[in-house]
Amino acid sequence: MITLLVGTQNRGKQREYQDLLADLPVKWVSPADVGLTGFDADENGTSFEENARRKALSYAQAAGMPTLADDSGLVVDALNGAPGIYSARYAGPDATDADRYRKLLQELSGIPDAHRTARFVCVVALALPEGTVYTARGTVEGTIGHAPKGSQGFGYDPIFVLPDGRHLAELPPHEKHRISHRGRAIAAFKPKLLEILEALNTPDDG
Repeated sequence: MITLLVGTQNRGKQREYQDLLADLPVKWVSPADVGLTGFDADENGTSFEENARRKALSYAQAAGMPTLADDSGLVVDALNGAPGIYSARYAGPDATDADRYRKLLQELSGIPDAHRTARFVCVVALALPEGTVYTARGTVEGTIGHAPKGSQGFGYDPIFVLPDGRHLAELPPHEKHRISHRGRAIAAFKPKLLEILEALNTPDDG
């Protein structure tokens, strides 16, 4: 069985990936499982794609095993795309999820509903230690609410309002996985991932 590293220190992301890919014939391990607790992955790129590729490759090379990672964030039109690739660092290095979404709500104070459009973006990357990287992208459209609502999910989920009026944090995990940016990125990537896993499981006759 192939062992794949989930290249993130974020436990919420680790849980989501294990749920989203539970049907794959792989053994999932976390950075802590392979001695990379606190590993500082390279994510100094200028786009979600570049950061996802860098993060996956730096983990893959440090661990010496195939690694799945992503870069994801919230893009708010009224803030010219912020927080974007800086979503996790939007309120400083030691900020909580609540600190981040409260700062965002403050930035949008006075902005009417019609101009609070936003989207979550996720680019997922699978990197092999020798340097090959594959990516896929997923998005979900919505708006930014005026106050947090719901207790599911993590990050900016409590203030992200879907077109049906529900906040993303109100959705149970199985429903969120179907429509979220991460769920859509994985759905787009799964055929390629299965192809890669099959190749990794095939003995090299050379």
